[in-house]
Amino acid sequence: MFSTITSGTVCGIGSCLVQVEVDLSKGLPCFQMVGLLSSEVREARERVRVALKNSGIALPPMCINVNLSPADLRKEGTMFDLPVAVGILTCLGELSKEGTTGTVLLGELGLSGEIKPVRGVLPIVTRAKESGMRRCILPRDNAMEGAVVDGIEIIGVSSITETLAYLQGLEKGRKGMIEPAQIDVMSLWKESSKDSMPDFKDISGQETVKRAAEVAAAGFHHLLMIGPPGSGKTMLAKRIPSILPPLSLQESLEVSTVYSVSGLLRSADKALITRRPFLNPHHTVTGQALAGGGRVPVPGMISLSHRGVLFLDELTEFRRETLDVLRQPLEDRMIQIARSSGVYTFPADFMLVGAMNPCPCGYYPDMARCRCTPCEVRRYLSRVSGPILDRIDICVEVEPLKFQDIMEKPAGESSAQIRERVLYARKMQAERFQGTNLRFNTDMGTADVEKYCGLGEKERNYMERMFSIMHLSARGCHRILKVARTIADLEGSNGIREEHLAEAICYRYNGGRDIWE
Repeated sequence: MFSTITSGTVCGIGSCLVQVEVDLSKGLPCFQMVGLLSSEVREARERVRVALKNSGIALPPMCINVNLSPADLRKEGTMFDLPVAVGILTCLGELSKEGTTGTVLLGELGLSGEIKPVRGVLPIVTRAKESGMRRCILPRDNAMEGAVVDGIEIIGVSSITETLAYLQGLEKGRKGMIEPAQIDVMSLWKESSKDSMPDFKDISGQETVKRAAEVAAAGFHHLLMIGPPGSGKTMLAKRIPSILPPLSLQESLEVSTVYSVSGLLRSADKALITRRPFLNPHHTVTGQALAGGGRVPVPGMISLSHRGVLFLDELTEFRRETLDVLRQPLEDRMIQIARSSGVYTFPADFMLVGAMNPCPCGYYPDMARCRCTPCEVRRYLSRVSGPILDRIDICVEVEPLKFQDIMEKPAGESSAQIRERVLYARKMQAERFQGTNLRFNTDMGTADVEKYCGLGEKERNYMERMFSIMHLSARGCHRILKVARTIADLEGSNGIREEHLAEAICYRYNGGRDIWE
């Protein structure tokens, strides 16, 4: 007696369909599973046996062999419990083979026969649709997540008994037994994107920093804020998502796929990520937690920040080797993790926002309060490597608040007003880069900078002087030009003028040399 059930597994950020082959034969009673399995997949034997028993189905004393094909692909997770159980029931004659044709099954079994949620449902359902499958039977808690994919029937079940009853019914009998999960993706996306966020109008003063944040948001540039404790760096960072353009539907699906693979989409209200991610890891985070990893790598905080903001507060308190993990993702907008089983690529198109004090005590250059020596200041700033700083487009000093700013609270611009200008700049970039793979000014490579950031003779002479005075690298020069292009976009200018270059140069970090003088 032989049966084949279709299931799926996560492969990096994507997925692959897996054939669960089950054979029952006479012989010494045993339950064997093969197919390059992890320990949690092998443990399915005990879960399936007990779950079937407690569901009123006793396994006969036979030799049960299960193969998960392709055998050279490592299988991880607990999502194969349900397809193994259904395969056994098909071999026992409880189900017909036609009942599972064109169906993908996923689910973890509890010992009571309950079906528990699993991770990676969204990419697996997407692959099932691309492969021409008709339906997916998922744990009820994952049904809304699977329903995000249009064009395939999603059935949410809560127990083996319920699954058995559904599969035993004919096509006509199934209708009305369990209603397919349905979700209005467009409605969910539009409604959730209107949720309120912290507003820039709550920030007193700090107009220079607000301007820097606006430029960073317009071109998706990385931003570093340096200032004493209590000057509002964290408050400013937390409000940056409120001036970023809302996620498009395609971006929302990209981010949701990353969260699905990480097992962070488990309820109906989280079936789709509709707001730009904002992650703020503690400075004790490890490099593996930041970049992702494991025997079979899963996304880290860098990838969970995809299309959003990764905020590193107290930047100098992070271990230097942990920060250096950011080098490749900041440049390539993706992160690659190599294992013996292959190379895994995760998306990492995020906006880095850092905040740090200017010295160990936090009050330099206020010599009335700072007691740090110049050597201590340099040593403190050197905790962040030069290559990381060179990849940050905008650096701005956050001044201590004045008493008048705190008490009088002058009315500032709201996030909505700032976002209008950001959206206008993004529109100019979309028109400029139409037909290319570029999306923002920060995406431009060397050839793109030469093409889209041309300078007049006056601007060229000015930039040549600044290149010599500031001892810029080629990367630093190009980053200034990209920021200047964003500033010009905010003003609606087709060309880069000298004042745009001057403002961009003011945002350039010079390694701590006279930055506050």
